[in-house]
Amino acid sequence: MSTPSPDPAVPASGAVPGADLGADPHADSAAVSSEASSEASSAVAEPACVAWPDPARRAAFEAWLAPVAARHGLLPRSLRAASADASFRRYLRIDAASGGSFVVMDAPPPTEDVRPFLAVRERLQAAGLQVPAVPECDLPQGFLLMQDLGDRLLLDELARSEAASDAAATHDRMLEAIDTLVHLQSRCPAQGLASYDDAMLDRELELFPQWCVQRDRGIEWSARQQEQWGQAKARLIESARAQATVFVHRDFMPRNLMLPPQGGLAILDFQDAVSGPITYDLASLLRDAFISWDEEREIDWAVRYWERARKAGLPVDDDFGELWRRLEWMGLQRHLKVLGIFCRLQHRDGKPRYRADLPRFFAYAHKVAARYNGLGPLAALLEQAAGTERRAGFTF
Repeated sequence: MSTPSPDPAVPASGAVPGADLGADPHADSAAVSSEASSEASSAVAEPACVAWPDPARRAAFEAWLAPVAARHGLLPRSLRAASADASFRRYLRIDAASGGSFVVMDAPPPTEDVRPFLAVRERLQAAGLQVPAVPECDLPQGFLLMQDLGDRLLLDELARSEAASDAAATHDRMLEAIDTLVHLQSRCPAQGLASYDDAMLDRELELFPQWCVQRDRGIEWSARQQEQWGQAKARLIESARAQATVFVHRDFMPRNLMLPPQGGLAILDFQDAVSGPITYDLASLLRDAFISWDEEREIDWAVRYWERARKAGLPVDDDFGELWRRLEWMGLQRHLKVLGIFCRLQHRDGKPRYRADLPRFFAYAHKVAARYNGLGPLAALLEQAAGTERRAGFTF
């Protein structure tokens, strides 16, 4: 999983909500264009909402922005924070003189590298998928000017339809996401991407004992518990590696899908894409970090994915039951990783807001571990970490 953004209302990459892509019909374009030219030639003022802890980084940004603003008719004094990120990236919004706005990615090296984002973006665009355009980029300094795709996150649309008890609208939006996933898997090549191999799967799983069990909960496993953990890890890795390999987004969830004005779904936060197990992105979509579904709906949507995937010629299991088992085990791997990441964000990075979602992921993980033969000891480890003893109808 790529690291999530701290505010569920704001996407992690690409487009950031809160701007209209269209021109403002009431604007005096001549006056605004003159203002843009004047501002572009002046120093970039720092609004109160845009902080630059590093003066050298601010100076580099201003030097980069001045000619970019002149070329694109941007209004530097409109610069404002759009979102932060769980990584060291952040996003700023800037208005255009002709109306609408752009998004600036500030990805300071050496902690961030924008090249994977750009390379995967080109791959997705070539496959006919909607991704933000990048009219300007400075690779060495990590500054990107990007298209602003609007303010309609799929996550927000789903939350609204659920709040309105509009199950049909929720269903239609989820099917749209499933169709986008099938398009992604069937048309976007995985060749050349990093492999989601045994070593990567193992590193991700180890985040759970390191950051959640030991650092966050203060639990030291016995030799027997460590052995049980090792056996569970081996089973999960074996299941993942036995699956067909496709392009894997790694965070294909409603928060990283947008509904742009031109229709369809746009994809965000794709820089960590790999070549990996076919059920990974479906598990991310159905068992999300910020919204949960009852199992009946999960299975219904999984069946619809399975039918569409088979029709598209994707290498899914002939037996839906086996695909569902693989999906559950793949989701378990992801959820254990997320438990570790969320605890690491608090203890290492000083970002405690993710703690609120720990119970959701404990519940996801325990439900699967308690269901399948061979994973019972893992269920007990999860119960210990969650601080809840085993009982009938186990909940967190």
